[in-house]
Amino acid sequence: MSHVGVGPRAVMRSVAFLTAGVLAVPALAGCSSEDPSGKPLAAQDVAAAARARVADGGTLRWAVDSVPDTLNAFQSDADATTARVAQAVLPSLYRMDERGRPVRNPDYLESAKVVETEPKQVVVYKLNQQAVWSDGREIGAADFAAQWRALSGKDTAYWTARNAGYDRIEKIERGANDLEVKVTFDRPYADWKSLFTPLYPKEVTGTPDAFNDGARRGIEVTAGPFTVKKVDTKADEVVLTGNPRWWGEPAKLDKIVLRAVPRDERVSELVAGELDLAEIDPDTAEQVARAAAPRDAGTGTPLMGPDGTPAPGSGASALPGPQGGSAARALRSWAIANGSDEEAAEEEILAREKRRKAEAKAERRRKALSGFEVRKSLEPAYTQLALNGAEGPLADERVRRAVARALDREKLAEAVLKPLGLPAEPVGSHLALSGQPAYADGSGALGEQDAKEARALLADAGWVPGGPVKKSEDGEKAAGAEKSEDDGDGKKSDGGDEGTYIVGEDGKDGEGTDGKNKDDGEGGREEGEDTGGTDQESGERHSSGKNTAQGGAPGAYAPKGTAAPAGAAAAPVAKDGKALTLRFVLPSGPGSQALRTVADRISDMLEKIGIGTEITKVPDESYFKDHVASGEYDLALYSWPASAFPATDARPIYAKPVPAADGSLNVAQNYTRVGTDQVDQLFDQAMGTLDEGKARDLLRKADSRIWAAAGSVPLYQRPQLVAARENLANAGAFGFETPVYEDMGFLKKGARGAEASASPAR
Repeated sequence: MSHVGVGPRAVMRSVAFLTAGVLAVPALAGCSSEDPSGKPLAAQDVAAAARARVADGGTLRWAVDSVPDTLNAFQSDADATTARVAQAVLPSLYRMDERGRPVRNPDYLESAKVVETEPKQVVVYKLNQQAVWSDGREIGAADFAAQWRALSGKDTAYWTARNAGYDRIEKIERGANDLEVKVTFDRPYADWKSLFTPLYPKEVTGTPDAFNDGARRGIEVTAGPFTVKKVDTKADEVVLTGNPRWWGEPAKLDKIVLRAVPRDERVSELVAGELDLAEIDPDTAEQVARAAAPRDAGTGTPLMGPDGTPAPGSGASALPGPQGGSAARALRSWAIANGSDEEAAEEEILAREKRRKAEAKAERRRKALSGFEVRKSLEPAYTQLALNGAEGPLADERVRRAVARALDREKLAEAVLKPLGLPAEPVGSHLALSGQPAYADGSGALGEQDAKEARALLADAGWVPGGPVKKSEDGEKAAGAEKSEDDGDGKKSDGGDEGTYIVGEDGKDGEGTDGKNKDDGEGGREEGEDTGGTDQESGERHSSGKNTAQGGAPGAYAPKGTAAPAGAAAAPVAKDGKALTLRFVLPSGPGSQALRTVADRISDMLEKIGIGTEITKVPDESYFKDHVASGEYDLALYSWPASAFPATDARPIYAKPVPAADGSLNVAQNYTRVGTDQVDQLFDQAMGTLDEGKARDLLRKADSRIWAAAGSVPLYQRPQLVAARENLANAGAFGFETPVYEDMGFLKKGARGAEASASPAR
């Protein structure tokens, strides 16, 4: 999916979860008088401040995940940093507001509207009279036309990642004057506001060579509050400086340095004073919050507890006696006075000195982190459970629905979000998030969690509890996707592929030796978390089915009619002599603790209806391409951004796969490999209507049918935790809203009391 102001449309793609079959769809919530889109679950948290309170000058050091391979957001290897740069240096005709809706950006666009619908749709853009490129040339129709030709898909010499929307344009021409651009479509296009954001100069899009290579390591001509000074691959940073030809509100900052810093190194960089802004994991957030523990306002010393000892987390020494140069003598006297001999006293001195140094180090660390605060919101992205319906048990819609009906989505959302103090509500739509116009909770088309109904669906599909399980000659015991064992180092025993990235997921590591995380009881953590270790194990199997090779089942020998203990696992289900065990593939790198916690809880829920899970942890670099995209999984967890234009962006995600000329299946971004003609038609209708209300209704109908198909189950909106220097304004956890780069900066001294006076030297 794409998200205006958050990431390049080229890289924002999700999985598709559609299926064949006629399913009853309940009445949509949109039929009621109450707006089903609701409100955003969490607002942005950026320490908003008026520009008058923000000092002029300074450098913002901002941690990012990578130095991008390209600054062309329309190429396949563009990433989130590409989008970040594009937001700061290029025109965005529309920005995202606090509800995830596109709104006109007046710095570039005075107006834009559909002026004709018959015989063809015509949109006229009236540009800001001051809008110019950094070389002084006016932004105009030539730039629009060059971008259209590059992205229309008609010239394959352009290495483009997508052409959605641009392929519906018939022609682009100058309007009544140089400030007007007239765009004529050959087919109606509802999401026309998605086009030309970002807008590149014709110098980048005018020829295939320029498009393919000209903007990979820099953009010479820009038109934003900042311009690209350099892309330094050796220093792992992109440097942005103020644009002297910028006509809008002048940028408060002199410079923005986007530094590539691995997630597990960010806390050290914060302590060292090398960063001002960084997205962080929950452990780091906890350290930052602890550093802000109450201290005596007069002396600056930690507040003491009721027993006279330092408050927990204060970092103050609990050693008796003086803390200056006489510490050794005081410790020796104290030890001897308390009954220790001189040798024991010396040992005590060494031990306490070691503790003192450790506490001094901890106090320095605390002081360094005390200059930061945690800003938190929810990302415009959600995490979902994907079910591979291409083959195996999950090819049966009834089995997919049984898996989905077994899940308590509220508990899964709480496991990740509640410990962070964020709203823990499950996501109710595949196509939008709460607050966005297209949002409506369509999960009723699937039904609420119901273990009894889930077991009935399994039975209807032929999966019977407690049946005998035969062991084949080659040792195969369970039904499921064809397995490709991984030893944690990317080495597979039966020839899988390797090397990939995880879209929308930061990949981190976890713990445990039996397919469960040892930290499961801690309530879950955000993706992107650093846990400081790497779990290289794979192939773990949950307890359901562990005795099935002998034909037995847990509880099989209890007296007939004996009720199972509350929450107990059900007897494993089997069919044709095979137990139903699903391969659950997860990334093993640092920061995926939340995914593994959620996976363990899902496994426990499935175990209660007789489905076993075999958790396989694979390296981050092979997780997506070699497992999810290639279909080497039964169950998988990962996140995708929401979109302001779901009719356009979600169609390739949920479209029915079609056979390619070579006999293979063209799945586009539908990695669950199931789809229906009906859902495709609803997307096409929504994309082709200019009636916004009708388009929303069509999208909600499509979402209900996607829910009913149970190819994917949305779980929770991703948490967004950001460490920001206390006096940094208008930056942090942005939520839905597009960052306003020209307003970011450090508060003037005294703008927020004593806190603002500690502005770091720049």
